[in-house]
Amino acid sequence: MKNSNETGKIFIVTGMSGAGKSQTLKCFEDFGYYCVDNLPVDLFPAFARQVQEKEYLKHVALGMDIREGRYIRNLNRVVEDLQKEGFQPKIIFLDSSDETIVRRFSETRHRHPLGRTIQESIKEERERLAGIKTKADRVIDTSKFKLGELKEVISSVLEVKQAKEMQLSVMSFGYKHGLPLDADIVMDVRFLPNPYYVPELKNKTGLDREICEYLSSKYGCRQFLDIYTRQLEILLPLYIKEGKSYLTIAIGCTGGHHRSVYVASQLAKKLISSGYSVSEYHRDIRR
Repeated sequence: MKNSNETGKIFIVTGMSGAGKSQTLKCFEDFGYYCVDNLPVDLFPAFARQVQEKEYLKHVALGMDIREGRYIRNLNRVVEDLQKEGFQPKIIFLDSSDETIVRRFSETRHRHPLGRTIQESIKEERERLAGIKTKADRVIDTSKFKLGELKEVISSVLEVKQAKEMQLSVMSFGYKHGLPLDADIVMDVRFLPNPYYVPELKNKTGLDREICEYLSSKYGCRQFLDIYTRQLEILLPLYIKEGKSYLTIAIGCTGGHHRSVYVASQLAKKLISSGYSVSEYHRDIRR
C-alpha cells in the first residue's frame, strides 16, 4: 500500500450550516483539489480506496454537513478507518456567530436543513456538532470573512504560497481590432516608437530579434518594463485577496504586431521569473 504522502491529502470540510462550506470547497477547487459535497459517511472508506488508485483524485476535499443526519456522529469512526488505510485526513470545521448565520439565511432565503426556525435550528445544530468541533484540526470562524480572506486562510491550511497560485494570462492586441473583452488590466504602449515606420522592420513582429533590439534601445522602454512589473507584483496579491484566481493582462498598440507583442513577451518572462504561472498569447500578431 502507498503511504499517505504518495496517496495525497484528504480534507473533510464540515461545520455549521451557513458558515461557508460551499465557498470553502470552491477555494479548494482553485488550489487543484477534487471536491465532493455531502458524500455519505459510509462511502468514505470506499472513496478513499479510489483516491489511492486514481491520479485525478490525488488531493481531495469532502464536504459534509448536518444533512447527513445521525450519520454525522460516525465521522470520527470514519477518520479512524481512513487512518488505518494509510491516510491522514484533516477536519476543517467552519463556524460563524449566530447573528451572521441568521443574516445569511435571511439574505439567501434558504431554509435551514433541520427545517425549524433559524434560532432553534442553530442551537440544535451546535449541540449535534459539538463533538466534531472539538476533534477538528482547524476551526475557522467565517463571521467577518470575504471570499478572498477565506481563500487566504485555506491557503495557509494547505501550506501554499497563495500569491504564486494565481493563473496569469499576458496577451498582446491591436487597438484597431478592438479591445479584448476578457481583459482585466489593459496597458497602452503606443507611447513607444513604432517599428512599423522603419522599412526593414515593418514586416517583422515583436518576437523577432531585430524588433527586440530596436525597442529595448529606445529611451524609457526598459525602465517602463521594470516599473510596470514591480507595480503588478504589488497588485497581484491584492487581487488574490479579493478572491481573484485568474487574471488577464492585455498590452495594446496600434496593430498588435510590434510594440505590444514585444512588451507582452518581456512582461511574461519577468513574471515567470518571479514565480508566477503565466500563459502568453498574441491575439493579432498574424492579422
